[in-house]
This record gives sequence, C-alpha cells and structure tokens, in this order.
Amino acid sequence: MTLSPELLQSAIDNCAREPIQIPGSIQPQGFLLVFDETTMTIVQVSANVLSWLGMEPQTLIGAELPRVFDDCQRLLERLAALPDDDQNPFHVGDVRFLEGTRAGMPMAMMVHRHDQVLIAEFEPASDMSSAYGNVYPLMRTFISQMEETETIEALSQRSVAEVKRITGFARVKAYRFDADGSGQVYAEVADEGYQRYEGLSFPAADIPAQARALYLANRVRVIEDANYRPSPLVPANNPLTGAPLDLSFATLRSVSPVHLQYMRNMQTLASMSISIVVGGQLWGLISCHHATPRPVSFQTRTACELLGSVLSLQIETKQAQIKSQRMLSLRRQIVQMLASMADLDSVTRGLQAMPEVLLDFVQASGAAVISEATLDVYGQTPERQHIYDLTQWLSARGSHEVFACDNVGRDIPELPQLSQSVSGVLAMAISELHSNYIIWFRPEYVRVVNWAGKPEKTLSESGSLSPRHSFALWQQTMRGYSRPWDELDIEGVVELRAAVLGIVLRKAEEMAALAEELKKSNKELEAFSYSVSHDLRAPLRHIAGYAELLNDIEGGKLSERGVRFLDNISESARFAGTLVDNLLSFSQMGRSAMRYSEVDLNAMVESIRREMLPDYEGRDLQWRISEPLPVLIADAAFLHLAMRNLLSNAIKYSRNQSAAVIEIGSYEEDRNVVVYIRDNGVGFDMQYAGKLFGVFQRLHRMEEFEGTGIGLASVRRIIERHDGSVWAQSELGQGATFYFALPKRSLTVTL
Repeated sequence: MTLSPELLQSAIDNCAREPIQIPGSIQPQGFLLVFDETTMTIVQVSANVLSWLGMEPQTLIGAELPRVFDDCQRLLERLAALPDDDQNPFHVGDVRFLEGTRAGMPMAMMVHRHDQVLIAEFEPASDMSSAYGNVYPLMRTFISQMEETETIEALSQRSVAEVKRITGFARVKAYRFDADGSGQVYAEVADEGYQRYEGLSFPAADIPAQARALYLANRVRVIEDANYRPSPLVPANNPLTGAPLDLSFATLRSVSPVHLQYMRNMQTLASMSISIVVGGQLWGLISCHHATPRPVSFQTRTACELLGSVLSLQIETKQAQIKSQRMLSLRRQIVQMLASMADLDSVTRGLQAMPEVLLDFVQASGAAVISEATLDVYGQTPERQHIYDLTQWLSARGSHEVFACDNVGRDIPELPQLSQSVSGVLAMAISELHSNYIIWFRPEYVRVVNWAGKPEKTLSESGSLSPRHSFALWQQTMRGYSRPWDELDIEGVVELRAAVLGIVLRKAEEMAALAEELKKSNKELEAFSYSVSHDLRAPLRHIAGYAELLNDIEGGKLSERGVRFLDNISESARFAGTLVDNLLSFSQMGRSAMRYSEVDLNAMVESIRREMLPDYEGRDLQWRISEPLPVLIADAAFLHLAMRNLLSNAIKYSRNQSAAVIEIGSYEEDRNVVVYIRDNGVGFDMQYAGKLFGVFQRLHRMEEFEGTGIGLASVRRIIERHDGSVWAQSELGQGATFYFALPKRSLTVTL
C-alpha cells in the first residue's frame, strides 16, 4: 500500500508498543495450567486442554490439584521445593492426569513462579535415559574441549556446530549486536539448499526493544511451527491480578504475528533462539532455522540453554581479558604522559614532548590541545579556526563530561565545515573553569554494510507493519562516519582527565600559595615605593630649583658648554621629579580607599580636553565624541587619572599626523560598560600587546615620544581596582584603540 511518513511511523510505534509478554495465548505444541499457590487450585487454563486432555476448560477452573493429578502428594512436595529466586521453567518431573483422554499417560511438567501464580506447562514425556545418552555426552565433550586461547569467533563457530548436532536444525547461526542494535552474523553452519547469512547484517528494527528485553529475561525461545493457530487463555485475565497473564518466562508463550510472517518470508517454519548475555546485556543470539515444523524437547532446550550460558561466560571472560590488556596499555601511556607533564611542569609542554603517545592513546589520526593562550595540533587535524569553533561549541554545552561522536555531521550540525575534514571527535575538558581541552580526531571511514535484505519497512493492507519479503544481499555504503570510539577509549580518557585535573589542581594550589607570597611582597614593595618616592621629591625639587637659580645668577659667566650642562641638569631633574610623582601616584592607587560616585563621562572628557589644550593647541586635531557618553559609578579621581593618561597618549602618539583624529565612544556588553579611545597615530605591533600595561614598558624610543612608562600601568591598576579590565588593539601605522570595561553598578549597593 502507499506509504506516508506519518502512517509508517505510526505503524512502527504501534509495533514497538506491542505487549508481546502478555499475548493472551500460547503455542499449541503443549498446554498450560495456572495455579493459585495459596489454595493449590487451577485458576486459568489454555483452551487447547480440550484437544490435549479431552476436557472442557471450564471443568478445570477451580479444581484442586488432588482431583486432577495422580500421586498429588509427591507433586505438591516438588512444587514446594521450587527455587524462589529463579523464574525460568523448572522440570518437576512427569505427571499423570486422573481424567481425560490422556488419563494415566505421562506428561512432562515445567513450572515457574511469576505474576503471583504458578504457571505449569505440559508436553508429551520423552525417554529420559535416551535424552541423557544422546544429548548430555555431546555437551560434556563441547565444554571439555574449550581452549583458553580460542578466539570468540572460533568458539562461536564450534558452538553453532554443536547446537546443530544437538537440535538437528538445518541452519544455525550466531550474530552479535553492534552499538546501534543491528546484528552481524559471524558464525554459521547450514545444510545444503539453505541460504547462507554469514557476514550479513540484520537491522536493529528486526528485534524491537520489548523483544530484546524478553531475550534477556528468557534465554531460550522455541517456535515449532510458524503456521500454528494460537490457543487462547481461559479466562483471558489472571484472576489474581485482574490483568492479562504475564508469560515472559513461559516456553509456550505465543509470539507476534509480525514475527511469524517474518519467519515465513524467510522460508523458515521452525526456529529456536538462544540468548548470549555478557555483562548483564544482550550481546548476541544463536538462531536456529528449519524449513519445516520441528519439535524441540525440554531436555534439548535445557542442554542448549546450558551451552548458551557457557558460551556467554566464555565470551565475557575473553572480553574481560582483552579489556584488561587494553587498559593496561592505556594506563602505561597515561603514566608516560603524566611523567612528561611532571618533568616539564606543564600539561601542554608535557604533551608536546610525546605527540605519538597522545595520538596512539585512542588510535586517533590527529589531536589538538587547547589552553587559554595556545593551540597545539598534532597529526591530521581540521583548520585552527574550526578547532576554535568546536571548542566554543563544547563550552556552550555546559558539561565537562567526555564528549564522543563518530559522525560530526549528524551530531554537530552547527559546524558544517568541521565535517569536511574529520568525522570522529573525542574531547575532554582539562579545566573546570576555562575552555581548555584535549581533542582527538578520526577521519571518515567509508564502509560497505552487507544487509540480509534491504532494511526498510512496509505496511500491510490493514495498515500494520509488514516484515520485508527478501533476505537477499543488499549493500549500503555508509559515509560520514569514523571508526567508532569504543568504551575503552572513553574509559581511558576519563582516567587521563582525572589525572590531569589532579596535576592542574596541585599546580593551582602552588600558584595560590605563590600569589599569596607575591601579594605580601607587593604590599611591601608599594610601601617601599611610596617611602622612596616621597623622600626623593624634595631633593629633586632642590636640584631643579638650584639649577634654575644658578642659571639666573651665574649664567652670564658660564661658557656655552657650561650652560648646556646646566640645562641638562635642570631637564633631568624635572624628568626625575615627574617620574617620582608618577611612582608616588601609582603606589597610592593600591593603598587608597575607593570612593564611588556618579561620574558623568561627558563632563570628564570635556574637562580633560580643556586641561590638555596647551598640548595640542595649534595642531589640526579633530575630536569625535559619541554622545551621550554614559554616567558611570566609579571613583571620580581615579577614573579622571585613567582617562587623562589614555587621552594624553592619543594626543602624543598622533602628533605626527597632518590631520589627527581622536574618537571617544562606548557600548554595553553583557553586564559591562565598555569605553574606547581611538586615534590614527603610529600604532604598535600586536605581538607586544602583552607588554603595554606593565610598569616601565615602552614600545617606542624615548627620543621619538617622551614618557615615563608608568601611565598605562596606572590605567590598568585603576580599572582593575574597579573590577574591570583593559585591553588594546592596533596595527603599525594605523593608529590604536584602547578599551576599558567597567561592571554596571548601583550606587546604593556600592555605598
């Protein structure tokens, strides 16, 4: 029928919700009785007791066990001995009925506790001695021949061959589930004329989630004839719960009509599945097929269940060995990287010293180490800008958990350019506060998946989901994927992250202790600077003053050379005085209390322009002020000094321009007010931007531009005391722009 996406999705959802554990019926190769364990009366039966026992279902409802079974006392003793913690059917022996067409004939009885009742299933008894002679020696041989060195694939191949010998099914295959739930056949034996599936994959949708849950709970499932007519339960609901009887652990549980059609489409009328459970998870299945109906005795089922359990334990053991060896290798590499970090006293430098180990750690083709100031790349990586974009995306997630994906285009659609160079990303944060990461990359790994039939859904005429009709080889090329990161990759990265964070934390503690010592030293240095600056002011003024007096009184008697020397003394004394004044002011900035008030930046700029008029009078200087400038909550005296220093620099470094332009403006960003002063002067090289705001740091020669080298250091100290920040941008010969950001404040709160 014609498919619409909505109709198809509705059918898929309905299939996923199908309550297969409560089908309300059983398969007819046996019959079922349900007992109330407190009264030992029959409360529910399968309708086919009429064909099996020749008794109407209603005649058994409410009957006590002594009225139904021969040697009832022995049966009651066996039922009382049932294990409480095992919900799987337990063979209590062969029993005989007192009435009905099979009166006196032995019937094999399997019982399990579930859903508040005892559920008993019956099938014809078989010769136990014959079963022991045929089945159990095979199992004993299989188990005794297991070798520790045998691979999972070889062990599974022997297992499917053994299941085929035990059961007689024509085709037996084993397949394991991938991370996405699809299953790949990796071991198979089949009679001539049966289609082979080894190497083919079955889509995850072939086994819905509720079916997987049942495979995990009930390890063996048998369908003797896909054309069976189900036998309903009488009454339909469990009288003790008022709900449909839960048959999750019943061998005779009826199965979904969709699955029966699936079997018929595969030309399989009988099947048996044995679950492979590893680490509490459904790892795979052994699946048996036969083209004609085929019975499976409970002895055979028990033997196969034992084989499945042994195979599961062997696989779990071998995977644990592989995991241990891999984790040992990972931890060896972690120790190598940590030792390098410790030797070089740096995470980034430690990794720089051993890039091969960093890449081999998770079998990556490339890696990037991102810190606050640097980006180091190793191997094949995306462009640097794309790595920065990825870092921002990771930070915006707000999670410091390890991030892993094997399809960047699918999982990070916000960064389409990233998927053009890599397909796999594994990232770990190495800081709890900053956007510092180690990121590994894997390239695209194009693979061809061989499906057992095209994995697509169709609808029947009734609108229900219909299984595919063809299981012939259908190939699909998978693009955009890398090799997946396995759980050991992620586990190793988690351990590395914990170790690196430990190093970073220890380093932070050392830095905090050092910062405390520096804080004390700075206070002592400020006190010393204040004292020295204060004490030097008077002698320097005396030198300047006496030099001027000497020039006035004795200047006429001095030679030209003497006058020049005297002028140099005066100029040097004045410069030293200015330097001392600036040092004194700088030291006071860290000692004086902050007095916040409303500061009108428009009025402050105008006042500074008038103060500095002598410095630019007669020049072609154009002021561009974006009005209105904001009213800030700040210390007026300190902010005046900062603005004066910035404007003085703008005037000074643009004086060689024929038409100087100084622009003052502001804008809001987040919770800050940003003020900028821009000029079209000489500018500076951005590689030296980190030196700008240091004490006595100059980017131009004193012969070109006078100055003490303290002005910008004062600006930074003032702004930082306001809990703000300061920075600059420039290009040589293209002018410079200085910014400072102050947090928005409320005067009432600040006071």
